[in-house]
Amino acid sequence: NPFSKDAQVTAIRGARAYLGDRLIRVAKPHRLLDPAAGPLIAVRLSILTRKTLGGLKTDLTGRVLQANDEPIPGLYAAGEVAGFGGGGVHSYRALEGTFLGGCLFSGRIAGRAVAQAVI
Repeated sequence: NPFSKDAQVTAIRGARAYLGDRLIRVAKPHRLLDPAAGPLIAVRLSILTRKTLGGLKTDLTGRVLQANDEPIPGLYAAGEVAGFGGGGVHSYRALEGTFLGGCLFSGRIAGRAVAQAVI
């Protein structure tokens, strides 16, 4: 099997073997009682990412940093694009809507830094 050494497949296999999930979070698929009784309906499910937990690397004033940690002149970032998602107040436990406080805070900090740089 060419997928047997794939890291994601291996991780999923390990997670499914975890006893805690088997005791708590397992749902058996419902058996079709009469397939001829149709019509049967199929639903396509797509896995998607709800948040990235990443972004541009910034300093404490919102200046975007290059790979060598030097700021890019005149470029500032705030909110989720500023990379605070994985290290914010809520970190990886964040839910939709909990980023608003961090967005406002980092926007205010970056705005002050921009105003200071222009003056």
